[in-house]
Amino acid sequence: MKAAKYTDFPEKDTPHKVSVRMIYDHDHGQAVIISLKKGETLKKHVTPVDVMFYVLEGTGKVEIGDEIKEVSRDMVIESPARIPHRLFNETSPEFRFLVMKMPKPVESTKVL
Repeated sequence: MKAAKYTDFPEKDTPHKVSVRMIYDHDHGQAVIISLKKGETLKKHVTPVDVMFYVLEGTGKVEIGDEIKEVSRDMVIESPARIPHRLFNETSPEFRFLVMKMPKPVESTKVL
C-alpha cells in the first residue's frame, strides 16, 4: 500500500507556472492536484481525454468552451475532451483542486 500527503509529491514544471503535483500516474489514468494562489490562472488549453475536476479548497472560476462558472469546495466539474478550458482564482487565498484524466492520455495537452 502507498499512502502519502499530496505535499510529499514534487511540483512539476509546466507551462502554467503554478503548483502542479502528479499524485497518480498509471496505465489507466492520471490524477494531479493543482493549487492556484489569488490572481493565478491555468492557461487555456485542450486535453485529448475527458477531465474531471473536484474542488478541494477555496473558490474559483472554471471556463469550459463559452461557459464560465464560479465553483467552490466539494463541487465536481466535467470537462469534455478537446474543448478549450481553464481555471482561475480571482479572490481566494488558495484554490486547490484534484484533476483526474481517464483513460491516461496518449497525446499531450495543448496550451492555446
